Formats: sequence, C-alpha cells, structure tokens
Amino acid sequence: MDSQLEKPRHIVRKFQARPQHEGVGAVVRRSIGRFELRYFDPFLVLDEFSVAAPAGFPDHPHRGFETVTYMLEGAVKHEDFQGHKGLIKAGDLQWMTAGRGIVHSEMPAGQGVSKGLQLWVNLSSKNKMIEPKYQEIQSKDIASTSKNGVTVRVIAGKSMGIQSPVYTCTPTMYLDFTLKPSSHLKQPIPIGWNAFVYTLEGEGIFGLEKSGPFGAHHLLLLGQGDGLEVWNKSNKVLRFVLIGGEPLGEPVAQLGPFVMNTDEEIDQTVEDFQYFVNGFEKARHWRSEAMVGLET
Repeated sequence: MDSQLEKPRHIVRKFQARPQHEGVGAVVRRSIGRFELRYFDPFLVLDEFSVAAPAGFPDHPHRGFETVTYMLEGAVKHEDFQGHKGLIKAGDLQWMTAGRGIVHSEMPAGQGVSKGLQLWVNLSSKNKMIEPKYQEIQSKDIASTSKNGVTVRVIAGKSMGIQSPVYTCTPTMYLDFTLKPSSHLKQPIPIGWNAFVYTLEGEGIFGLEKSGPFGAHHLLLLGQGDGLEVWNKSNKVLRFVLIGGEPLGEPVAQLGPFVMNTDEEIDQTVEDFQYFVNGFEKARHWRSEAMVGLET
C-alpha cells in the first residue's frame, strides 16, 4: 500500500470489450485475442464470459499454453478426457496447464447465468509439450487481505505482503482488487513485464491522477515502469484485475486452441489430434457427460 514507485506505469492503449458469441451459445467480451490485439506477450486471450444452460463450451482441445479460469458468479462444470472433473464456483480458481494436450468441456452448472474470466497464458518452447496439470483453489483458500479501503485477492504473484501458492510456468501476476470510495493503491510490477488492467465494476483512475476515469469492461494496457497507481474518486466500489507477465519473446503460431512456435508444429499438432497420438490418445473414445447429454 505504501510502496514507493520511482517510475509509475501509464496507460498506453485502451479498448472497450464488447460482447460476441463464442462456444455454443455463450457470450464473451474478448479484450486480448481480438483483431486489434492478437497477442500481448505472454497473454493470448482474455475473455469475460457469460453463459447459461444449455449454452457452454463443450468438448474441445488445447495444446501449448495455460488456461486460467476465475469465476465471478455462478459455477462451471469442468471435465476432461483423463477423468478429471469438478465444479468451479464463484470466487474459485482453476489454473490448467494444457501442455502437450488436453481435451475438456466447460459447461454452466445449475440455473441462472454463470460469469467469469478466462485468461490464456502462453508457454515457452521448452514447456509447450510438458505433461498437463491442474492447480485448483477454492474461493475460501485464495490469499486475501485488506488495508485502508483496498482489498486484494492474490490469484498469482504477491501483493500487500501476501503471496499466492500457484506456480506459474510463465512468470505471472494476477491480482483482483476492490477499492472503496476515496481509496488509493500503489502496486509494484516487475520491471520489464507486460501488464494490463481489466475493469469489472465501478469507475477508477489509473496511472495519472488527473486522467479521466474508466468504467467496467475496459482493457488498459500499461507502459513500462515499476508499478501502478490507482484512485477511486467515485462514490461506488471499484473492482478490477491487474495482470502482468514476463514476455517470452518467441514466435507464435496459432490455430484456434493450438499455440506453438512454428507452422510445422501446428501441422503436427493437428495431425496428432486427428490420429489421437502424442498426448491425445484418450480423446479417441472420450465424450464428456455434457456432450453425451447434447447428443441424446
């Protein structure tokens, strides 16, 4: 909170994330991974999603990166071709390292609308073919603290003296901040990392105190520096996530849910998936419970 910043970061680009359809009947506000911003090293996609049954994200593959699902409202049922399944409820985190290959489904659980954020974090060439793994933390176990009107939930990295237990293959910070009216934040960010803000609720001033406020659903790309200052000068609560990562500086070849370094590796991935080899063996006979339900 009292961190001294020698070179505060300022906003260098801004986007408003507008709704679009994705999956089967789901609605997402995509801010990274859209045509104006294909990639913000090491981040491939940021979606704020909203989904209600029977819509969702049925069986689909991934290779070469990590998906980070952070639920805001409702719940999503997750299951994959290795038999891993469970509910991701409001406030819960799932950090899934797809590595060499995962096929899974993500479908809303229960009645009403389920909302959350999904971030795709690229993996370096040396990590793209590692074995898949999960890090899952329930809401009650996410590191959190409050001081002087500022509350932080530390999804990855550290803030206000507390640290997340999540291990990130690509060094990453992911902080969920809530600022009461009239509160002020100074948050260090490692020098050289790319970082951005995504606003969820209320209005806030970011970077320069004299600049105008930003409301919900805005992506704010930050320039270089050693941290970020934020002010809530409104009479309502401000909530946003601050996310940063160490750039990989490697070429990116992407075909939908496959992200590698070269076109040849993408061709090989497509072949692996089609012939159920090199990490996709269990996909041959697997259908999620959700998909079986849709087919009957």
